[in-house]
Amino acid sequence: VWNRAENQMKIKCYLIRHGQTPANRRHSYLGWTEEALSAEGRMQIESLKEKMTGLAQTEIVFTSPMQRCRESAQILFPDREKIEIPEWKEMNFGAFEGKNYEQLNGNPQYQAWIDSNGTLPFPEGESRAEFIDRVCAGMENAADYLRNYAQSNMCRDCGSDREVTVAAVVHGGTIMALLSHYGGGDYYDYQVENAGGFTCRILIAGEQIRFVTQERGFR
Repeated sequence: VWNRAENQMKIKCYLIRHGQTPANRRHSYLGWTEEALSAEGRMQIESLKEKMTGLAQTEIVFTSPMQRCRESAQILFPDREKIEIPEWKEMNFGAFEGKNYEQLNGNPQYQAWIDSNGTLPFPEGESRAEFIDRVCAGMENAADYLRNYAQSNMCRDCGSDREVTVAAVVHGGTIMALLSHYGGGDYYDYQVENAGGFTCRILIAGEQIRFVTQERGFR
């Protein structure tokens, strides 16, 4: 797993968005508010579990600390330890939290935010840049965990070319932040439906983290 000669580690990572919640169904901003999965959301994740062939090979499961992600991770990986990454909480939507487009339409602060292509800070919340910085700090922490795992006794007999399979059950915004920062492209290129996501190949080389490929869906 950890190629000491090249000081690097190869990872296959499933970035999975949690199942639907009532607020998601209303198309409301759902950031730091705790909300359980809806019945439909649980069905989405159960269906994903039946379709995903790589779940059994997943060695490490990361999750946001939010309830909707922890519930989704428990359905997908009932027997796996879940490593929570606090920095992978969804964006703080501030004064827009719990509201949808219809409720915010005509609000001058909302219009200013739209006109900025979403780069202005949410009133009383985070800016996109602040959010991406936070999510990337979480990626650094996850990478530290992976480095320790690769060099631990659990992987003593693993070949240096073996790919470690990892899952991260997180939020749509978290996925957008990770992939736009590490994979390139526009932030909104990586929008994803509930129970959807990406399969990524990641290379950790020394202190560097590089997303080599990112493909929509699960392979």
